[in-house]
Amino acid sequence: MTSQSFRNLIAWQKAHAFVLDIYRLTESFPNREMYSLTKQIRRSAVSIPANIAEGYRKRTNAEKSRLFDIALGSLEETRYYLILADDLKYSPTLKVQESVDEVGKILYSYNRAVRKNIGKENIN
Repeated sequence: MTSQSFRNLIAWQKAHAFVLDIYRLTESFPNREMYSLTKQIRRSAVSIPANIAEGYRKRTNAEKSRLFDIALGSLEETRYYLILADDLKYSPTLKVQESVDEVGKILYSYNRAVRKNIGKENIN
């Protein structure tokens, strides 16, 4: 049985919950970071579920996989920003960093399954 919406994908659900955590976390960042680190980390985090959603409706598995690869790249970018925020002592980020690992494992597995089926599409 296939899902009817990207919202049914566990990868998207976990990524969306991660974005909500990022927004809550960055509320405690210094105001001077509003247009730098806060903006960057939110942008990269939002890119993760956005690319999953976009990839969901693509017609070929190659197109889907490309967008899931972008989401994985944004996940790693966000991971770096969390390390930076922690090192700068803006907020403890360990719990949110654990979410990065969880989202990454799920998205990587999902992308691997999609890649196995590249070229096997039945496009009408």
